[in-house]
Amino acid sequence: MLPDSRIDDLVYLFILCVSEFLESFYIKYGGFSPLSETDVCRDVFSFSSCCVCRRELDIKGEMSRYRAALASAPVAGFMVSYNKHTLSLEDLGTLEDQNWLNDQIINMYGELIMEATQHKVHFFNSFFHKQLVAKGYDGVKRWTKKVDLFSKWMLLIPIHLEIHWSLITVTMATKTINYYDSQGIVFRHTTDNILRYLLSEAREKKQTAFQKGWKITIIKLKSLSVCVCQYCRCLSVKQPLKFSQEDMPRIRKRIYKELCDCHLND
Repeated sequence: MLPDSRIDDLVYLFILCVSEFLESFYIKYGGFSPLSETDVCRDVFSFSSCCVCRRELDIKGEMSRYRAALASAPVAGFMVSYNKHTLSLEDLGTLEDQNWLNDQIINMYGELIMEATQHKVHFFNSFFHKQLVAKGYDGVKRWTKKVDLFSKWMLLIPIHLEIHWSLITVTMATKTINYYDSQGIVFRHTTDNILRYLLSEAREKKQTAFQKGWKITIIKLKSLSVCVCQYCRCLSVKQPLKFSQEDMPRIRKRIYKELCDCHLND
């Protein structure tokens, strides 16, 4: 049993460590939106298994006090840049609470997915489908000028229709177009657009094996708003789609961190 004076010294030391961690976290992520008590415990207690200090230290209280002190002072000019993508605190703020994600978040996350899969998966910018509908194949064929879609094992195509998000995946090996949506057949025309695009791309790139034999599957989901990033992530690394709305706060925090870290975390 440690003497009280020794416990007080250790608790004071850990309070300093918590403050240092919170300050570095604040600077790195522009705020505390993706912060959890687990993050603090994992970092601060990584060098000690002192159960007494864990018990004595009010981690939630320290977090609350530090957050309150800086709540009115967001990091000035905070930006995250990766390749051609730039995110502001306003963009990252769409990951908070029940907000709808914006295109900047989804498109940069898609870039991270491509990197994580060593470009075996190709992610289409969320503006791709709008451009395809507006200008046809000729309006988008330059998008793959340096990309061989038919060498990929999967294509990810987020579809934004007003406030409604859906996701199309294309599995090249089986020539299957999967449509993930919360409203089922209502937006079936989007898969027809993608099928016509793939047939045109196959003709343009002289890929005769991909000019016929395509299948379309509709997969109705309960929700696909913020989930579009999580679905893309799971499908791209062949993980099961085992998550629910209860998991969304944790998933939002993880996505926020991954965007600021500029890579997918384990």
